[in-house]
Amino acid sequence: MGRILIFTGKGGVGKTSMAAAHARSSALEGKKTLLVSTDMAHNLNDIFAMELGRTPKEVTNNLDAFEIDPAYVMEHEFQEIMRAIMNLLTSERFGNREIDNTLMLPGLEELFSLMKIQDIYDSGVYERIIIDCAPTGETLSLLKFPELLSWYMEKLFPIEKVALKILVPVSKKAFKVELPDQKAMNEIERLYLKLADLQKLLKDRSVSSIRLVTMPEKMVVEETKRNYMYMNLYNYPVDGVYINRILSKDMEQTFFDQWVKIQSGYIEELEEVFANIPIYRVAWFDTDLNGLEGIDRIVDTVLKDRDVFSVNSDIKGERFEQDDESYQLYIPLPFAAKDKVDLHISGTDVIIKIGNFKRNIPIPNTLRSYEISGAKFVGEELQIRFEPVNGLLNRREEAE
Repeated sequence: MGRILIFTGKGGVGKTSMAAAHARSSALEGKKTLLVSTDMAHNLNDIFAMELGRTPKEVTNNLDAFEIDPAYVMEHEFQEIMRAIMNLLTSERFGNREIDNTLMLPGLEELFSLMKIQDIYDSGVYERIIIDCAPTGETLSLLKFPELLSWYMEKLFPIEKVALKILVPVSKKAFKVELPDQKAMNEIERLYLKLADLQKLLKDRSVSSIRLVTMPEKMVVEETKRNYMYMNLYNYPVDGVYINRILSKDMEQTFFDQWVKIQSGYIEELEEVFANIPIYRVAWFDTDLNGLEGIDRIVDTVLKDRDVFSVNSDIKGERFEQDDESYQLYIPLPFAAKDKVDLHISGTDVIIKIGNFKRNIPIPNTLRSYEISGAKFVGEELQIRFEPVNGLLNRREEAE
């Protein structure tokens, strides 16, 4: 079984350097390693001072790297479904508009980037895959998109299969809408199955981990805490925090004394709020960390003699547990303000909304005859209790 590490954080905190250092460390251990960038800024070219293409290229022994071109990946995958969607959007019903297929579904390009990584993992060529992601907001959108799209497809897919047989003749005549043909529907089904596998892979705590890169500054610390909360909301395992660009306390210039004091306060805060997660301190180096020589400085001073690729089984995610006749759903939501969490049931889903982020959690079939009887925060964990509908009715009758 391989290992996938995903690095994210606020823009400019050093995600690429941290990801590159881990890839280099893995290669030095003799593990066949791939370093991938999903960041459209594509900084790997700069950090290794070499031109990387659309396919993995050898950087050094046991280490390959490449920068994913999502438009290229999308163009060469799922062509039938893309054509079907284009036919729908450019039909007479929509005014025969010419629409660029790269703009019609926000997030689709990034989704294909993840699928490309999934295919590489499934190939078994690499023992470890290190992913340098885009800044926080884009990464959150990227990681939640497979689950969101899968949810919509699960709701609509059975209807589409029936519609394909019944509505195609009607749609062309009455609405002048081109529905997907059978070949396109096969592509949709294949996409749905890949989405399910992709979610399973990214949330498999024995394989995938999220690593947060931060700096000891107020805005960056606050964004890191929110990032951690949202990663937990979507049940992604975070098992490492890297505090980058720490000034040395031994500097002789008094100009930096106040900065060192400020940084010390934020470092203490980070180490307190992330006490259950491994924390790595990274010094502010005196030169740019370019090329293998620069990356090796991080490897030697931060990662050496630390098992940075092991799985931390102590970090728990969301889970259902049975308690007599009732069940409880436990969802870690660190740093979430109770009055900012909106919780309700819609159909067969538990819906949790925090700010602009919303997640639909499907209720298992065994709990379809249950209702939420209560929800509360215990520490930093949201606990939702489910009880049988009959049990709730009997309790209400007794109360009356």
